Amino acid sequence: MIYPIVAFGDPVLKTPAKAVPADFPADELQQLVADMFATMYSAHGVGLAAPQIAKSLRLFVIDSGPMIDDEDEETGEKVQLAPTAMAVKRAFINPEIIDEIGEEWGFEEGCLSIPGVRETVYRPETIVLRYEDENRVQHEDTFSGMTARVIQHEYDHLDGVLFTDHLSGFKKQLIKGKLSRISKGDVSADYRMKFPVPAGRR
Repeated sequence: MIYPIVAFGDPVLKTPAKAVPADFPADELQQLVADMFATMYSAHGVGLAAPQIAKSLRLFVIDSGPMIDDEDEETGEKVQLAPTAMAVKRAFINPEIIDEIGEEWGFEEGCLSIPGVRETVYRPETIVLRYEDENRVQHEDTFSGMTARVIQHEYDHLDGVLFTDHLSGFKKQLIKGKLSRISKGDVSADYRMKFPVPAGRR
């Protein structure tokens, strides 16, 4: 199932998500994870958090491959954009960042819930994350580079934080009009979206 992506302005995006309970049905959880991957790929994203499909659960999926490998337009050959990074495709349930390592570095981020807006965000280079997979097996892994960035971006969603919240007051003021238009549905996206303002009030 392909879900519509919740747009900026919907309260679910600013509400801390609840933990996925231990008694959450296994078949429903695996189906939700599969649907989230399908929705993410349909929207050409590299990460998707459950609140972005209006489900306030501490769950997100990522596939950082497109952020690490790209294709040279002239030769058609694959080139690695982040030599020290490893692509990760995975589901993260009830994740907890237990350590942040290295200097913060800036990169221009975007978000499926905020189409057409990209701004530089600074994040730690490496993180240590404790989480469960879709089979409820617990892991503790270290992630670096682009994969760590994607994870931190999606992790923020679970706490009701958007990448725009990391911007300076000046930057926030500059994009205020764009964000308002997005919340009203005045935006172009090549995937289905769910807007917080009813059509009759736009």
